[in-house]
Amino acid sequence: MSINRVVISGNLTRDPELRSTGGGTSVLRLGVAVNDRRKNQQTGEWEEFPNFVDVTVFGARAEALSRFLTKGTKVAIEGKLRWSQWETPQGDKRSKLEVIADEIELLTARDSGSREYSAPAASSAGSPIDDLGEEIPF
Repeated sequence: MSINRVVISGNLTRDPELRSTGGGTSVLRLGVAVNDRRKNQQTGEWEEFPNFVDVTVFGARAEALSRFLTKGTKVAIEGKLRWSQWETPQGDKRSKLEVIADEIELLTARDSGSREYSAPAASSAGSPIDDLGEEIPF
């Protein structure tokens, strides 16, 4: 048995990019900075080190979230890891590990209010990931 679940929270490193597959499925790409605390062995002080995580959201949720998310927004994300590989036009092999989001919650209030926005849950039936084929990465 294997389990593929991940939960992260952090700030968006850039404005999200909304695109569509050839089949019309919306795809939203995010970059999230997640801090890791480590103790500096020389000074004894705790220091924060950022980890940069690529996140992808599919479907109607991708379109809705693209209207709310901007660089710096604090989010909590639950999803699964996906590894992909491809070859560049120059023949170089590339790979990456990313999070495919099932749930995203905005932790930064929109405007100056204290509201939170929770994206609707994704349906596990008919995952658009299977339809992407050669179109990923962008």
